[in-house]
Amino acid sequence: MTRFQHFAAIDWSGAAGERQRGIAVAICAAGDAAPALIGAGAVWSRARVRDWLRDDLPPDTLVGMDLGISLPFADAGAFFPGWTDSPADAHALWALVDRMATDDAHLAVTSFVDHPEVARHFRRHGGRQGDRFVPGRGRMRVTERAQEAIGCQPTSNFNLVGAAQVGKSSLTGMRVLHALRGRIPVWPIDPLPATGAMICEIYTTIAAMAAGRTAGRSKIRTGVELDTALAHLHSRPFGHQGPIDDHTSDAVITAAWLRHAAPDPALWHPALLTEEIAATEGWTFGAR
Repeated sequence: MTRFQHFAAIDWSGAAGERQRGIAVAICAAGDAAPALIGAGAVWSRARVRDWLRDDLPPDTLVGMDLGISLPFADAGAFFPGWTDSPADAHALWALVDRMATDDAHLAVTSFVDHPEVARHFRRHGGRQGDRFVPGRGRMRVTERAQEAIGCQPTSNFNLVGAAQVGKSSLTGMRVLHALRGRIPVWPIDPLPATGAMICEIYTTIAAMAAGRTAGRSKIRTGVELDTALAHLHSRPFGHQGPIDDHTSDAVITAAWLRHAAPDPALWHPALLTEEIAATEGWTFGAR
């Protein structure tokens, strides 16, 4: 899709607390200018990102958020098999997460994952593993299997333990997506809009691989490396000198990659993406 005029990438964080150094936001316009950081030097809160998306996002922006927009469904026919209140689709899942965690400060999700029925499906800190958590790496979405096929190493959104886990990021992000429902559609859970902004799920390793990195070397930690990667995506250099934190570099390179990749029609129509998967599990943009 070539109609977008801006491309934003958000490196997200599900860590405890109000403000997160792990959050970075970058944006670029159509063309070849290097992405710029939004709020450079600031320490973002999840609520501030929500408000920026709601109130300050430029028109016709494709926004990539580095989180899982849903949980596995297709493998078991439900998000939480065996529970009569298991949501029927992703929209209902977001609403459930937000409703159960409504009193949790800073868009946290502790109350949700501590719910007796929900907790059965998660691996949590302190050696707490639910009896329905699938042994090993946990349950995967269809899109995560597609990520594996191109060389990535995704982790289950039901896993909330370890440096590589993305479960907390995904669940806190669902609260933001729920808050924005009706304002900004989320591909492919919502239909592609003819105009206006849209959110999609991103996996920054996919962007780094497209920029000449390998999955094992996806993190960019110097300005020189970042500019080299941007050149692969036909973007002008960011121009940073010396070390750079990987949250910033992830956001910058992924914004440029979204601009580079969005015109590819194949990425909007993955072979394994059915209507049911779109409505329940969603998809990661760039996973073919």
